[in-house]
Amino acid sequence: MPRLIFFCGHAGTGKTSLAHRLIGPLMQATGEPFCLLDKDTLYGRYSAAAMGAITGDPNDRDSPAYLDNLRDPEYQGLLDTARENLMLGISVIVIGPLSRETRAHQLADPQWLHLPAGTQTQIVWVHLPEDEAHARIIRRGNPNDAYKLAHWEAYRTRRFMPDPAEYPELIFFDNLAPDDDAVNSLLRRLAS
Repeated sequence: MPRLIFFCGHAGTGKTSLAHRLIGPLMQATGEPFCLLDKDTLYGRYSAAAMGAITGDPNDRDSPAYLDNLRDPEYQGLLDTARENLMLGISVIVIGPLSRETRAHQLADPQWLHLPAGTQTQIVWVHLPEDEAHARIIRRGNPNDAYKLAHWEAYRTRRFMPDPAEYPELIFFDNLAPDDDAVNSLLRRLAS
């Protein structure tokens, strides 16, 4: 039975670093191969070319032009690629904010995802306080964050912290300063 594990959360929370840290131990613990699908890796070059043509800014990943024209097709392609691997019996880790989909509980809906029967789905919500996420985004110096940083007040209105009582499908992971015990606990939960 293949697994689909989402690492979701807002920009700067460390989703990718956490997934990279866990994929090897997860394969070892489960004895299963995993495919890692990071939205930025899959669509980064394409989005740069498209946004360069649309707005003249290849690093734009947060303007209304991006959100209206590329965001949803990128996510649809990401999920299509995940689904194709799952149909082949390969477990998948998906990395991306997926905040709209999380808010709407869509990632916990196998019918919305069109998953093969028997797919085990887990959703890790990686989170940090806003000020720390903002500081990490500044420190990483990724040009794709420039629009977001320049329009932080608008971006922050889209940030939300799901209430665990309303989102029981989520595995919450505080990535502020996780120790080995916290990471190993998450690994055990994902491998079960």
